[in-house]
Amino acid sequence: MAGSEQVMMAVGRVQDLVAEWVKRRPESCAVRVPATGESLSYRELWGVSGKLADDLIAAGVGPGDAVPVAVDRSLELVPAFLGVLRAGAAYVPLDAMAPQARLRGIIEEVGAKLVVTYGPDSRREPWANLPDGPRVVPVPTSASPGGVVTDPVASDAEAPAYITYTSGSTGRPKGVIVPHRGVIRLVREPVFCAIGPGDQVANTCNPAFDVTTFEVWNTLTAGATLVVLPSVVTDLSLEAWARMVRSEGIDTMFLTTSLFHTVGRERPEAFGELRTLITAGEQLELGIVRDVLAAAAPGRLVNAYGPTEATTFASYFDCTLDSLAGRDRVPIGRPIQETTLKVVAEDLTEVPRGDVGELVIGGPGVALGYLGRPELTAERFVIDGATGETHYRSGDLCRVLPDGTIEYLGRADRQVKLRGFRVELPEIERAAAATGLVSAAFVEKVGEGPSAMLVGFALPSTTGPAEPDDLLKAMGEALADRLPSYMIPARWVVVERLPVGSTGKVDRAALLRLLDADAAPDAHPALARAGEPGGDDTLLDELAELWREVLGTDEVGAGDNFLELGGDSVRAMQLVSRIDQRYGVPVEPGTVLLLDSLAELAEHVRQLGAVTA
Repeated sequence: MAGSEQVMMAVGRVQDLVAEWVKRRPESCAVRVPATGESLSYRELWGVSGKLADDLIAAGVGPGDAVPVAVDRSLELVPAFLGVLRAGAAYVPLDAMAPQARLRGIIEEVGAKLVVTYGPDSRREPWANLPDGPRVVPVPTSASPGGVVTDPVASDAEAPAYITYTSGSTGRPKGVIVPHRGVIRLVREPVFCAIGPGDQVANTCNPAFDVTTFEVWNTLTAGATLVVLPSVVTDLSLEAWARMVRSEGIDTMFLTTSLFHTVGRERPEAFGELRTLITAGEQLELGIVRDVLAAAAPGRLVNAYGPTEATTFASYFDCTLDSLAGRDRVPIGRPIQETTLKVVAEDLTEVPRGDVGELVIGGPGVALGYLGRPELTAERFVIDGATGETHYRSGDLCRVLPDGTIEYLGRADRQVKLRGFRVELPEIERAAAATGLVSAAFVEKVGEGPSAMLVGFALPSTTGPAEPDDLLKAMGEALADRLPSYMIPARWVVVERLPVGSTGKVDRAALLRLLDADAAPDAHPALARAGEPGGDDTLLDELAELWREVLGTDEVGAGDNFLELGGDSVRAMQLVSRIDQRYGVPVEPGTVLLLDSLAELAEHVRQLGAVTA
């Protein structure tokens, strides 16, 4: 049934597709939150969003306006987005973890008259980092009498649906303007997944991450139910999260590549009951994919690719043991529906199959450009002379393989010069991964002039040497056979977990900060005072060993702080998974991050009933 009943209409607005399901299945559940028991039917969603649209229009909002939305993943998020669209405006999702200065800059740049956020009657806490100034319009808790039956504002497919901000190379974030046609192209007969009436689709992403577009609109334009799940990183242990995914009957889920790797390494069987699992964001590690497929494969495992400027996804590849046979990398596959992909040279002419070039994306999914950045828009959004259509220059280096699938090779702008040589950092990363000694490798240039050097960060594979010294020796020998000497990093840092940002992508700046901790341990009191953790305290000793495994450090003391030793939310998730395995007690990742020391964690675990061997 999935996908077969999706409404296909010649419409120009996202809300029109949702409206059809309001008519056809008004009492069906549109969004629910298992943790709180809250839910909205399609009829209720339409009523609440209509009330918000009324309030926004009364406040002067209309076509051409942008409305920031300061709402977390919650019941209120969907009516907030839908209400802004029904007022004829574009929504601007904000990140609750962003500094106040960044939020203020976004609100000012979009020229916002007001901000949509939680109201006084909401059970949610207002954002502490929301800057003063703009008027606040709350998300209604109920529909107004009668609601909005017919939207009073006309808009078309070219009108902006949302503006989402991505990091900029200059340090100034870029506002990507995505029109209604881009979203409609994403949801119309998607080849990368099948969603139908009554399906349960997980909502796991930060609202400011553009994959929320897929989670929300592919669900609501198919008559399905959006299920707002707690975070696997901060809210629940991995085991509790996996149980919730099963108990809530989730059919379709998206995870960032980093989170997929984390869960896949710890619990490769966790995805077996999903019908479709989509992952995207970074290069997918072949070994982990094969482990997941062998342990308990989901019905469909899709490696997706797509920049924000192409409305979430532009290509997909179905991962199976057969489709991966004989490959040394997981491809990004073929274009999704209504999308064109070309690998081109600098002059935008297509390169021969097998040659490396820049990936250029075409079709209705291409965004309108960058808000207030005409020069950058002209540089990245180019007109095809033959067709007159706009294409997006992704800056991603790719090649077309003999079978017609596309392989992602890295960024075009990660070329550096070292001692006169041009060095492509992705090439070193690919060579390191190809050794089989690591699950992932990241390489950066550190310093300038004569002191400049290449530094690599390696996540060990499950089959490589267990001891870091043995791993680094083997890595040096293996790379000497693959790369010229000037391309071999002068230094490697072995990590047990890759730090990730709020969107789930690897945080390269955080990796570089590890260099300071590794080179100058005296600057970190927790490392300097580390010794025997607990004397006769067996539980403390065992937890210290788990910290060493997760944090990749040899020295851990009873008074040490998890964050000060390089811990983060993903490492915390890994730690609580291992605590649950060993002791059978449910520690939340957030607790690990909040407690001041290893000793406090040991006491917390003891109070939960942990029994040592």
